[in-house]
Amino acid sequence: MRLSKNRKRITSNVDMTPMIDIVFQLILFFLVSTTFAILPGIKLNLPESTTAEGTSMKGITITAEANGSLYFNEKEVNMKTLKAELVKYDTGDTKKIEFPISLEADSEVKNGTIVKLFDVIRESGYAVINLRTTSKK
Repeated sequence: MRLSKNRKRITSNVDMTPMIDIVFQLILFFLVSTTFAILPGIKLNLPESTTAEGTSMKGITITAEANGSLYFNEKEVNMKTLKAELVKYDTGDTKKIEFPISLEADSEVKNGTIVKLFDVIRESGYAVINLRTTSKK
């Protein structure tokens, strides 16, 4: 007795359309319900730039006001304590050299102060520095 080789095999297919729909709905839900980073509440007159680009707010924010005040995130510091704060800051799994720092300086802050801030940041082991500006209209 011979069995024929031309047997019809039963194949099953899983329809992926409903799963894809649910994944898209979950993505939309998380995008809508996500809370966004709140910037420190320090009033600055940021300089304007026509080539300004958006950056992520993850990381450290250093703020320099026109009156000479300095802030590490929301904590008021001076040049000496800024370096200590930068050194002891926990960057998690990211290396310090790759960890982003946003520098917000009032448009009235002197160039010398910004250069000193860059020196302190680099001496602390950080290399990624973003200068915050506002878009020119």
